Amino acid sequence: MEFLPQRTISYRTNLDQPREGGLGSPARTAVFIHGLGGSSLNWTDLMFAMSEEVTGYAIDLPGFGMSPPPRDGDYSPSGLARAIAAFIVTKDLGPVDLFGNSLGGAVALQLAARKPELIRTLTLISPALPSLYATKGNVHLPALAMPGIGEQLVNKYLETPAATRVKATIDGCTANPENYSKLRFDEAVAELLERDHLTYNTDAFLGTLRGLLKTNADLTGANRPWKLAERVTAPTLGIYGRKDVLVTAKDAHRLTKKFPNSHVVVLPDTGHIAQTEHPEFVKAAWDRFLL
Repeated sequence: MEFLPQRTISYRTNLDQPREGGLGSPARTAVFIHGLGGSSLNWTDLMFAMSEEVTGYAIDLPGFGMSPPPRDGDYSPSGLARAIAAFIVTKDLGPVDLFGNSLGGAVALQLAARKPELIRTLTLISPALPSLYATKGNVHLPALAMPGIGEQLVNKYLETPAATRVKATIDGCTANPENYSKLRFDEAVAELLERDHLTYNTDAFLGTLRGLLKTNADLTGANRPWKLAERVTAPTLGIYGRKDVLVTAKDAHRLTKKFPNSHVVVLPDTGHIAQTEHPEFVKAAWDRFLL
């Protein structure tokens, strides 16, 4: 299955026009996978901070950002992982340093376990993996995933102003919404306005949510998420936010127990999107991880 997203956000030195400063291309290549409802724009600040160290590609997952829906209609984490694998192979990028946030973390796990030859290191930021703990930010998701109810609620939500939707996301995903970048806010609003005419928005969101919940509800299958974690050979860094209301930092201990070669960092005063809220801390954690 070939997947070439309509947009990737890149900070790299091997473009036709060299970056200011004339530095050579970094020896490492990184791929960044966003969360549910997000896009490649979620990685802009972290990628810029890491641009001296990696050639980076932030991808719009199928159905999100500027990418069309998946041709096979498979929005599950394993289906999205196949799409990312196809991108890496088609562009001849591997092995890569793979980053995933939230849903992107669930997708990154699938890719790292099933295609280990493509992955050099794995960094999971608040990964949406099965948890023993409910949080106030995710208790509504099963109801939202119900057929009929979900379509009604999401369609109604999409009728609200784009700025209202972006503010709600920031309020729910950051520890200090008042500190969120005005530039990044305006970029997110512009992107929603550009996407609002697309007919597949509801299907993409709900299809992905349902695929994620179904995957995480598997408690006995050989390919259940935490079982897949035991097969990951790449060194793995887990980053959690102490004030994350969607993915609890309590899951950090489980990550260290399930991934064979792992290290975990819990960031204080940080919510669900550490790479956006505190890119400098995420980069510092990654730099130490590589030592």
